[in-house]
Amino acid sequence: MVPARSTGASGALDIAHRLTEICGPRFARLAGPADEVAGRAARWVAVPGGPRAAARVLRLAARHELTVVPRGAGTKIDWGAAPERLDIMLDTGRLAGIGHQAPDRGTVEVGAGTPLRAVQATLERTGQRLALDAPSPGATLGGVLAADEAGPLRHRHGTACDQLVGLRYLDADGELTEAGGGATGLAQARLLCGSEGALGVLVSAVLRVQAVPATRVWVTRPVWTPLEVHDLIKALLAARLDPAAVELDLPVGPASRPHWDPRAAAMACHPSMTGRAPTGSTGAGSLVVLLEGGPAEVAERSDRLVRLFGGRSTVARSAPPWWRSYPFAPGDTALRLEVPITDLHAAVYALRDATGGPVPVRGSAGLGVVHAALPGGMPPDRVATILAAVRSVLLARQGRCVVLAAPPAVRRAVDLWGELADLARLRAVKQHLDPGHRLSPGRLPGGL
Repeated sequence: MVPARSTGASGALDIAHRLTEICGPRFARLAGPADEVAGRAARWVAVPGGPRAAARVLRLAARHELTVVPRGAGTKIDWGAAPERLDIMLDTGRLAGIGHQAPDRGTVEVGAGTPLRAVQATLERTGQRLALDAPSPGATLGGVLAADEAGPLRHRHGTACDQLVGLRYLDADGELTEAGGGATGLAQARLLCGSEGALGVLVSAVLRVQAVPATRVWVTRPVWTPLEVHDLIKALLAARLDPAAVELDLPVGPASRPHWDPRAAAMACHPSMTGRAPTGSTGAGSLVVLLEGGPAEVAERSDRLVRLFGGRSTVARSAPPWWRSYPFAPGDTALRLEVPITDLHAAVYALRDATGGPVPVRGSAGLGVVHAALPGGMPPDRVATILAAVRSVLLARQGRCVVLAAPPAVRRAVDLWGELADLARLRAVKQHLDPGHRLSPGRLPGGL
């Protein structure tokens, strides 16, 4: 734990002056009301113009025992736990740009502060892409890596972390480290994936690129129950149709989302494990499969899939409106459920049973990774009870339920992560890379 350091008005202005010397007059300031992480306010904001300037910011923080939390576009700034203390918010917006491309190796180097959509637009002009489609609009590459965020394409290509070839990052003392170039280096690079900036400040990453598929089609099948989804996915995977993505959307009417009504929840009927539409449902959900490849083979695979799914299936050249988006809204309690695909239906039923009715669920059903939303007005003790019930079901199935974001009262009252088997290893890694606990202290599980 980093001890709180008192800095009076003159000291605060002195730190601001030093940050201005490092970053430039327009790129360092005292923090404002919007400069916070999960409700924890920053004291200063620094926007270094390159790796050397970022290293100087970290060395300044080390000399004055100040904590540092990196920020990209801020699309997931409220995910995870609030830092114990937030002195300097290090904005990575100027650590941006698309660097060396190695066509012979099929890789590209990208600055951490580069918006992912800008990378894709640049690569698309040469007929290439990153197989990344993170749902957060405007997310930077560094933010995607720091949260280990992935979208529908994770089904075939994995997460951003899985596509890493190398990584450059600054440690807590401002030393620039290059990781990659072999199994050991790659393992070191992947330690920073999902670390929320608590193990190092990402500078740039080298990732694999691929050719843009000639053809993409989305095959949609309406579904009503989690068990029906289970049966369809089982048949889909057995058919070896090589889908690029398999996404599920089980919506709940928008009128039921903004407020938590205990009486309505108590009266809600639990869906039975049948193929019929559940009582309390506002309509069908969707199971959508993305097929990519050459025109002829995509046409052949889509015809086979339509026959497999039945007459209610449709084929489109564009994604449904909800594609690559989360089911939760600002202020909701956002959950991520991970479970073997054979038990995904059990996880969704467990969540419905614990909540007392349907819950919006969306995500990569073909991998057993989905997101769900609980109403923001739900009392914290009720959320805690739901989490305990769902986690007890998932524990027996080697699954887990994580709270990504939540209102402040809920965040303080619940265990965000649940049981973690590798907490001792994570503690050892944190101690090795950031022994002074100056980088995003408290953002990792176990208060690390």
